Amino acid sequence: MFYKVTVQDHIRVPPELFGEPVQNAILEMVKKQYTGVISKDLGVVIDVSNVLEVGEGVIIPEDGAAYYQTKFEILSFKPELKEVVYGKVRDIQDFGAFVSMGVLDGMVHISQTMDDFVSFSEDKVLVGKDSKRTIKVGDLCRARIIAVSFKEVNNPKIGLTMRQPGLGKLETDAEKAARKAQEGKEESQGKEKKKSDEK
Repeated sequence: MFYKVTVQDHIRVPPELFGEPVQNAILEMVKKQYTGVISKDLGVVIDVSNVLEVGEGVIIPEDGAAYYQTKFEILSFKPELKEVVYGKVRDIQDFGAFVSMGVLDGMVHISQTMDDFVSFSEDKVLVGKDSKRTIKVGDLCRARIIAVSFKEVNNPKIGLTMRQPGLGKLETDAEKAARKAQEGKEESQGKEKKKSDEK
């Protein structure tokens, strides 16, 4: 989920920025220090949106830079358990699919891709045995977050499932029409077979 968070910190402004307006210099340094940071508390910091307050600057001996007590707003993405997310399949391996959620990637184990027995083909496509549904690189999907781990700070692990109702590959109108036509065809063939068996 995306959050707007207010953070308070001491921001170091180096001497080369002393000629700039203080607000601009601090905004530049906050962006350098925080953009792209990944932490369990903040999630992934996407951008610093605004500097709210700037206190008095303090110069520390033998440093030469000024430090300002600063309050600012950041925009961050923090994955939450049970949250439904949208993403694009970035890669498929024999054990599952990697889904890009824009800011981070999540992994869907092959057993969690659809409510069917799933096989992996050599051309990197996951295929359902009974449903004949496929998942390939580039497909848009809806998934639910089932696991979040920040043990590796710069590489959080996010587990996803697409087996629950309403989740999975998002079909285009043409794909929906083709699937419904195929289901209708199979249903009519089943009825004809049943009639011939009854005779």
